[in-house]
Amino acid sequence: MKDYKKYYIIPATPEEVYIALTNPFTLQLWTGEKAEMSTEPGSEFSLWDGSIVGKNLEFEESKKIVQQWYFGDQPEDSIVTIKLHPHKSGTSAELRHTNIPDNDYEDITDGWDNTYFASLIEFYD
Repeated sequence: MKDYKKYYIIPATPEEVYIALTNPFTLQLWTGEKAEMSTEPGSEFSLWDGSIVGKNLEFEESKKIVQQWYFGDQPEDSIVTIKLHPHKSGTSAELRHTNIPDNDYEDITDGWDNTYFASLIEFYD
C-alpha cells in the first residue's frame, strides 16, 4: 500500500471548487460522465460513470472532503482527503490519498494528475 500527496492550483474560489466536487450536476459538467454524489456522510458515490466508487465520510463546506475509495478486497481502507485553501490564484487543493494498492498506484496517481484535477482546472480556465 502506498500514499500520495499533492497540491493543485485551481482558478476558482474554494466555494466554487467545493460545489464542483460535491454537486452531482456540476460533477457531470466537468467530468463529462454520469456522477452520483451526496454530502451526506455514509452515502455512497460514483464518479466517471462508475470508474470511481466509494463512501462519503466527512464534509466541511468549502474546506474539506473525506471519502473512502473502494478497490475490492483490501486489508485497509483507501482514504481520500481533499482540503481547499484560498490561494492568490483561486484555490489550493491539498490531496492526500492513503492506502492505494501497489498495483493500482501508477494508474491512480496518473488519474489524479491528468484526469481528475486536470479536468477540474480546465473547467475553470
